[in-house]
Formats: sequence, structure tokens, C-alpha cells
Amino acid sequence: MAARPKALFPLFAEVTALKGVGPRLGKAIARLAGPRVVDLLWHLPTGLIDRRFSPKVAAAPSGRIATITVTVEAHLPPPNPRLPYKVRCADETGILHLVFFHAHKDYLNKALPVGAERAVSGRVERFGAEIQMVHPDHIAPIEELASLQTLEPVYALTEGLTLKPLAKAVSAALARAPELDEWIDPAFLEKQRWSGWRDSLASVHAPDGESALDPAHRDRMRLAYDELLANQLALALIRGRHKRAAGRSLRGDERLRNRVANALPYRLTASQQRAIGEIIEDMAGPSRMLRLLQGDVGSGKTVVALYAMLAAIEAGTQAALMAPTEILARQHHAVLAPLAEAAGVRVGLLTGRDKGKAREAVLAGLASGDIAIAVGTHALFQKGVTFRDLGLAVIDEQHRFGVHQRLMFGQKSDRADMLVMTATPIPRTLMLTAYGDMDDSRLTEKPAGRRPIDTRTMPLARLDEVVAAVSRAIDASAKVYWVCPLVEESEAVDLAAAKVRHAELRTRFGERVGLVHGRMKGADKDAVMAAFADGPVDVLVATTVIEVGIDVAEATVMVIEHAERFGLAQLHQLRGRIGRGERPSTCLLLYAPPLGETARARLNILRETDDGFRIAEEDLRLRGAGELLGTRQSGLPDFRLADLAVHGELLAAARDDARLILSRDPMLADRRGAALRTLLYLFERDVAVTYLRSG
Repeated sequence: MAARPKALFPLFAEVTALKGVGPRLGKAIARLAGPRVVDLLWHLPTGLIDRRFSPKVAAAPSGRIATITVTVEAHLPPPNPRLPYKVRCADETGILHLVFFHAHKDYLNKALPVGAERAVSGRVERFGAEIQMVHPDHIAPIEELASLQTLEPVYALTEGLTLKPLAKAVSAALARAPELDEWIDPAFLEKQRWSGWRDSLASVHAPDGESALDPAHRDRMRLAYDELLANQLALALIRGRHKRAAGRSLRGDERLRNRVANALPYRLTASQQRAIGEIIEDMAGPSRMLRLLQGDVGSGKTVVALYAMLAAIEAGTQAALMAPTEILARQHHAVLAPLAEAAGVRVGLLTGRDKGKAREAVLAGLASGDIAIAVGTHALFQKGVTFRDLGLAVIDEQHRFGVHQRLMFGQKSDRADMLVMTATPIPRTLMLTAYGDMDDSRLTEKPAGRRPIDTRTMPLARLDEVVAAVSRAIDASAKVYWVCPLVEESEAVDLAAAKVRHAELRTRFGERVGLVHGRMKGADKDAVMAAFADGPVDVLVATTVIEVGIDVAEATVMVIEHAERFGLAQLHQLRGRIGRGERPSTCLLLYAPPLGETARARLNILRETDDGFRIAEEDLRLRGAGELLGTRQSGLPDFRLADLAVHGELLAAARDDARLILSRDPMLADRRGAALRTLLYLFERDVAVTYLRSG
């Protein structure tokens, strides 16, 4: 890997390298912002404390933060250590008591010696006739008064971390920020009236008023643009590398595809046919294909992928499909194997659980070419897995992987085309940030026979009615999903836990209730899923582990507890597990009142529409990009400074700028190019820099 510029070394040191940050404080900062100095720079203020108000004691209003000059008159230690320690102070207008709980007497005698003049800053409170300040935020000698009378930034905190030490650590981090050559085009910089990187950074951490906290403030816009430019430049470099890499034309003769078409019990939708056409055309071209296939839940992406894989096999190569979980990999295998076999094509399955002779047989089949299609999990791109000639790699549920895994999988063949699929439709702005390096095909129709799902919202207080409805449904031979947000009771969050709900439902329905969650072993999970799909289990209590891809046609009821806690896209994914058969389906969204405005809007949208593309746009609007797709571990970039709901226009500008930069200076070799390399390292897009080296 290319070396990080020396100028950035101080920023990529551990936070414990900062003065005053020991191991305990370092751990709390790492949990909150990140483990390195640079993470503190990106931890921007969320509020302000105005310490400029400096009244006399008698005029200090209760509840207001004030900075007051007083003389220390007496220390009043309590008779009982459980009572507060008081220090009596005064000015010419009245007496102010400073109140301390669990006081350290020596520290207070040193900080507040009797007879000394001191500036104290904190919230003023009045109890009867007594004016108090409990645990002043600042105590300073009178000559430091001016440095206290400021607008003080407020930062988000975590357990074990208070504002004062965090603010000191941020200050120390800012002192390490170097002057760096400008990477933004001078004309664009002037047009936006932006300051330099370092000045903007200093300014956002010293806001001069409420407007400076707004994401649309000039200095915040500048920093957001830096982050977006790093993102777009990295994606453009990855795409350029992919397009430059020697591809090959994979042109099939349609013989295998025609056999599958005859074996399918239904006709392809118009959008499936269009997507297949786009993919086949890409594969026949001379460059490597890098295409994203977006299809709503149940829109038939797997069949589109099969047609693409058969085209690769017709051209004499192999294909592979990688899924994020073992359950999903096995399900894909179950769907693909009979169709592929109808065309005379052998499909192999490889997951982390496959061991011994079975695994050896699959590896041998892939190496010899006897197995034309490999289906599996991450296990497919591990060492020891060799393909005779991989022509097409398909990655399912792309948002579970991210650019790095895409690249690793691509290394199994330096010429393989790549198709990535997602059932979570992605808003246009996010398409640019996460998949700016890809072409895009969309499946916008549901396959024939898909019935709309009746979606209803109900307060949790009506749980008894829901259980009665579940009872009626399973008596009528339906299968029911019951989704809970947590695996175990958490004291911090009072949510219905899957284990507790499972135990309660078992008292009513006995062995007909199963449980599946992310902490179970793969084999145990698969056994429960199999019992639900075509066995004795009729009610499956689950965490969101069932969100992706599990297909049980008899499942017609979905109950989601605490639906207000889930993201829109995630709720839409979960709902897509039902409505896959002939019978009408119902989704019950249970919520704990009172509902906030955003949660109410989210649940209303879900009742109004089942269009995943509209739902994705609304999710972005309601929650912002950081939380999209329900979890932070999605392959989407986790922006620290950019807010895509606010900075969408900057994203488009950064995309255009990245293209222009690389058209003029593809190796980033000139002076601005060198500054842009530094920018890529600053925002940890190191992998893109290596592409400059490797050409």
C-alpha cells in the first residue's frame, strides 16, 4: 500500500497521544468518535453554551448560565460527608454559594482560596433567598475572565465522558491539524467564498452563533465538499481501473437461456427482459462489466442473474453468485439448481460450514470447470478456491458488502464481469456516493401473481388481539413471522426481546413456535428455518436476521413489534417476506405510543405504498443518509461531515469535479494532484491511491 503523507502522521496517531488523554478517556473517545486524532476533528459541535452573560450576583436570573466575578469568603464543609460542601462567595450586591457533591476538600481549597477573587461560570439556581451555582463548569483566576466569556461549543457525549475533557481533546487535535496544499479548484473555491481547509475546521469547532451549527453554513459546506470529493474521486479511480483492466467479450448463443425459458412456469416481466438485455449487451462489450441490479423485494432478480450466468457459460466460462448469509446462499442454490439442471448446467454450493470430502469435491469441480455455477458466501473468495475460468461474478445484497469485498471477489479473475444486486432500492443521491463506479439496471415491476399486502398499524396495547389473529391464521394453515428488535432484554432499552416473546407465544402455541436470531449457530438457524418452511413450526419469532431473501410461500402474516424503531427501508424489506404465494397477506406494525412525527410519517408511508423506490427516497428525506438501510454496517459510506439530505448539490459538483480532475491528470501527478492524494488519505480512501500506483 502506498505510504500516507508525513504531514498527516500526527492526525492518524491514537487519541491517547494527545496531552491529558489517558487510557480510560481514550477508550470513551474511541467509543464516541473513533480511536484516532483525526476522528476528533470530524466530531463537530451540536450546540452552544453562551458564557458571555456576566451579571452581578443579585441580578443573576435563575436557570441561566452566567460568568460571575466574586471574592471567596469562606469554606463550609458539611457535618456529614453525604451532604454537599459549600463555598460562600460574594460581590458588592450579594452572596453566591458554590455547591459541590462528593467534594475533594484539598482541590477546592487550592482552586478557591479564601480572600481570592475568582471568575466562576455555570448555571445559576435560586433556593428561597439563597443564590447557588452547583458544580460550576469553570473556576478561574480573575485574569482569565476574558477567556471564559465565550461561546462554548457543545459536543455529543457518551457514558464516562464529560464536555470539559472532550473539548480539551478536540482543542489538542486541532492544534495538530497541519497546513495542507489546497485541493479544491481555485475558481470554485472563490465562487463559494470558502476558506482554506484548516481555517474552516478551526471555525466549525469555534462557532460564533447558532447559524454556524447549520449544515448549510459556509465552513461546514466546505468540509462536507472535501469529504464528498474524496468519496467521488476514489470511486472514479476504482471505476477507471476496472474499465482499463483487460476485459473480454462474453457472447453466448442463447441455447442454455432458451432451455431455461422453456422450463420456467411463468413469463418474464418487461423490466426483467430489459435488465437482461442491458446486462447481456454489457457482457458482450470489450470492457469489464460493473453493473448494479436494483429490484424491489420479489421483483425476480435471481432469474435475471441466472440468465446472465448462463450467457457467461455459453461463452465458455464459469459464473459465481455470492450471498451475505448462509441461509440466503442455500436458498439461492435451491432456486437455481433445478433451473440450471434443466439446461444441463451443474451448480455447486460452498459456504463456511462445508467441510471435508463435500468441500473438496466442490473445490475440485470449480478448478476443473465441471461445476459451471458456484453459489456461496464469503467462503467463495477465500484462499484455496480456484476457478478454471471465472467469467461473471454476481454479488447479492450488495449493501451488506461494500467496495473492498467487491474488489476481493473481483480478484478471483482479473477479467471477470461483475453484477451486484440489491433488494433495497437506493435513492439517486446515495447511488452516486456508494455506487458512483457502476452502471445501473432497475426492476420496477412485481412478477405476475404477486398480491398486494394489507399493511396496518396498531398500538402495542392491542397485543392480545394480535395473538388471537395469529391463532386464527395458523389454524387456517398460514405461517406467521413475528419480528422483535432485540435478542435479549436490555436494561437500557425497554424493548420486547425475541427470547421473551418466543417463551410467551410457546405457552399459547407450544412446539409450533420457533426462534431464530443472529447469535445462533448456522446449523441451528438452518434447522429452525427448515422447520418453518415445510415443517411443524408455524410461528417464527425472529430478529431482523430474516430481513433478506428467505422465501416461504405459505407465510402470509408478518407482525413487527416496535415498528417505530425500524428504518423505512428495513420495514419494507421485512414486509417483503410475505405475499409470495396465492393467498392474501397482512403486515401488522405494532408501535408504542406516543409516536414522534418522523415515526408516524414512516409508518404512514408504509401503509400507502409498496413501491420500494419511493420508500427509499422518503427514508432518505426523513432520516438522512447515515442511518439509511436500518443499520450503520451497510456498504454505504458513513459520512462524518456531509449530510446528503442537505449537501446533494455538492455531491453532484464533486462528481463532476472528480471526472474533470482525472480526465486532465489521471495519475494525480501535478501539484493539485498531490494535494488530492493527501485528501484521499485524509478521508481514508487509501485503496484508491494504490490504483494510481498500479495503473
